[in-house]
Amino acid sequence: MAFPSREEIERVSKKLKNVEGTLLPTSNPTPIEQLRWDICQKFVLYKMNHQITQKELATQIGVDEAKVSKILRHRIEEFTTDRLVKLFYKINQNFSLKVVDVA
Repeated sequence: MAFPSREEIERVSKKLKNVEGTLLPTSNPTPIEQLRWDICQKFVLYKMNHQITQKELATQIGVDEAKVSKILRHRIEEFTTDRLVKLFYKINQNFSLKVVDVA
């Protein structure tokens, strides 16, 4: 198998520049960043555990599929923490938050 040409590498690189995958947490997240990440993970786990589509999840929480896609990929800049909690509460009323003093 030959190594791809420079042109092929540049062509693929251009395509990948517009791809938005899942954001990873920062190396040292603040408590609120960690909370927001954890809430997104709860959506991911809910979707997986209930074996539902992104569209079905969108219907359950009352938002469009594009917004669910953003939540599942942790691209939540447009969401307040309060909104994320309210959306998750629609699918899990047993969801609770605790503030724990670790100092």
